[in-house]
Amino acid sequence: MKKVEIYTDGSCSGNPGPGGWGAILRYRGTEKELSGGAPATTNNRMELTAVIEALSALKQPCAVDLYTDSRYIASAIREGWLENWKARGWKKADSSPVLNRELWEALDGLLSVHAVTFHWVKGHADNACNNRCDALATAQTVRYKAAQES
Repeated sequence: MKKVEIYTDGSCSGNPGPGGWGAILRYRGTEKELSGGAPATTNNRMELTAVIEALSALKQPCAVDLYTDSRYIASAIREGWLENWKARGWKKADSSPVLNRELWEALDGLLSVHAVTFHWVKGHADNACNNRCDALATAQTVRYKAAQES
C-alpha cells in the first residue's frame, strides 16, 4: 500500500460566510496542492471538505498520515465520536443531530477505503505545510468574499 502524507486546513470569513479549504498531498518527494471554497459555509464544513477532497484525490487505497489543525476532526476520529454517532443513528450524546452529517458520511466512506491516521497540529504555528494549507484556504475565502462584494 502506498504511503501518503496529507495536510489540510479550512477557512471562513464569518461563520457562516464565504470560505475556503486547502490541502497538500505528498508522495515520494512529489507534492500536489488542492484548494476550493464556497460562497456560504462554515469553518467546520471547510475543514471537513479539505480532508474529503484530499482523500478523494487518491487513485487507489493508501496508508495516509493526515495532519489537521481541526480539533473537531481529530477528536471525532481519534476519540471515537464518529463511530458513536453512527451507532446512535447520527445523533450526538445529547440526542441532537450531528452537524454536517453528509460530510461525515462522505469522510466515513473514504475511511473505509484508506488506512488513515489522523494527527493534530497546532494551527498558525511552525508547521510549514499547515501554514501553506492555511494560505491556500484563505486565498479561496478572499476570492469568494470578493465575488460577493462585487
